[in-house]
Amino acid sequence: MKRLRFYATIPHPCPYLPERSAVDVVTDPGMSIDQPTLSDLFRLGFRRSGVFVYRPECPGCQSCIAVRIPVDDFRLNRAQRRCQARNEDLVLECHPPHYSEELFRLYRAYLKHRHTGGGMDKPTPDSFREFLCTPGVETEFMLFRTNDRLLAVAVTDQLNDGLSANYTFFSPDESERSLGTYAILTQVAEARRRGLDYVYLGYWIDESPKMRYKNRFRPLEFYSNEYWQRCDRPFSTD
Repeated sequence: MKRLRFYATIPHPCPYLPERSAVDVVTDPGMSIDQPTLSDLFRLGFRRSGVFVYRPECPGCQSCIAVRIPVDDFRLNRAQRRCQARNEDLVLECHPPHYSEELFRLYRAYLKHRHTGGGMDKPTPDSFREFLCTPGVETEFMLFRTNDRLLAVAVTDQLNDGLSANYTFFSPDESERSLGTYAILTQVAEARRRGLDYVYLGYWIDESPKMRYKNRFRPLEFYSNEYWQRCDRPFSTD
């Protein structure tokens, strides 16, 4: 940690809350970060996006709250049990990060459906590799298939104490399956199987409808005032 250099970004449009500006503290993207150091950063509320390891430090705003699931204590709720039942036909495959036409087609379809406009819906093979196949990070692609058809990919970082749900993309034609939720349930089960303590979910944002789903996993731990706190009930910033 002592050898890392940290920088503050200039204010930029907030990717989660319209009409707000954001400022991030980021590690030097030109410096390689080993797994123990990355794990330490996650325990301090950081997140990874491609080569950038960052934590929001927006003046006057504390909406982004890092959250993680303590896997030994996690219990499925009724909706999550139904989600598992709907996806019993899926087969899990774990692979190193890589590019393929099959993966890219699914990624492109997902972005076109979820992020229309703004440029994210027009990915290229190079942008796919830059975002999801970061050198030097212990990452795996969890592929979910049925009848040899690829339905979802959970990009998962291996940390010393857990797994990080880095990014998930899935078929927009299978909304009834709740594939995003199922991917997290699979990551929790896989972390438990590997003897790991947590699944890191990134940032929960009460004001962002797209980010509220993280509040459905119980119990949840959130990072506040430089330490992790446990919450057994849905929480709010109010």
